[in-house]
Amino acid sequence: MSTELATPVVTLQQRVKTLVEHGYFTAFITVLILINAVTLGLETDRDVMALMGPELHAFDTLILLVFTVELMLKFYAYRLSFFRSGWNWFDLIIVGIAWIPASGNLSVMRALRVLRVLRLISVVPQMRRVISAIGHSIPGMISVVGVLGLIFYVSSVLATRLFGTHPDPNMQEWFGSISASAYTLFQIMTLESWSMGVVRPTMELFPWAWSFFLPFIIITSFAVLNFFIGIIVDSMQIAQKLEAEEEGKQGDQPATRKDLEALVAKIEALETLTRDIHKKG
Repeated sequence: MSTELATPVVTLQQRVKTLVEHGYFTAFITVLILINAVTLGLETDRDVMALMGPELHAFDTLILLVFTVELMLKFYAYRLSFFRSGWNWFDLIIVGIAWIPASGNLSVMRALRVLRVLRLISVVPQMRRVISAIGHSIPGMISVVGVLGLIFYVSSVLATRLFGTHPDPNMQEWFGSISASAYTLFQIMTLESWSMGVVRPTMELFPWAWSFFLPFIIITSFAVLNFFIGIIVDSMQIAQKLEAEEEGKQGDQPATRKDLEALVAKIEALETLTRDIHKKG
């Protein structure tokens, strides 16, 4: 007796989902974004606009239509699951802004069309990983910003007290108030002409001023700011680990909290099993 195998029925939704997830489709959208970035830059040139302005506007509208169709296809393929992805929300907002009429009081919205270039972030996986790493690093960065803010506030008050009372015009401009001191110290932290521009003129009036500026620079430029780099690098590794887990891959990436919780659960299960064996024995 022969048995006929039922051929699975591929629905239109599944076909559309396969299309939008295909590598060629993603590459096509990426190329369009890059071309659109070039055309938006050309529209800022008056000579180019005088020569081929209507053509550029028509091409820009065509690309916008393609992006809109792309989002419609994704919504049809994923239905309500479309809104579960933050990147889909990002694309939807960017394309939606481009459809806002750029006339009258909203003429400034025309300049926001360049935001469509940012869609490259949601299309290229490596760029998505960088943004995800920045998102993971925000809690740690907030703590570092808090420490840096405290250092800046204390240093600004000290600088205003120490240098801002001098009648010299430069001292009044640089350290005459807490806000002026904070801005000057920010310039010093970035090492922007800190020596000849601020520190040396200050040391001509206050020879001991180096004992204030050197610790400030060491703490802010060489210590606290390096924490940002460390946090972002660590977050990059975690983001890569999570992405590998979603794709079902295993890598030599740092363990995440999910990994540690799973390991603890296995250890507890093993201890329970061991106790049961001893009881039965």
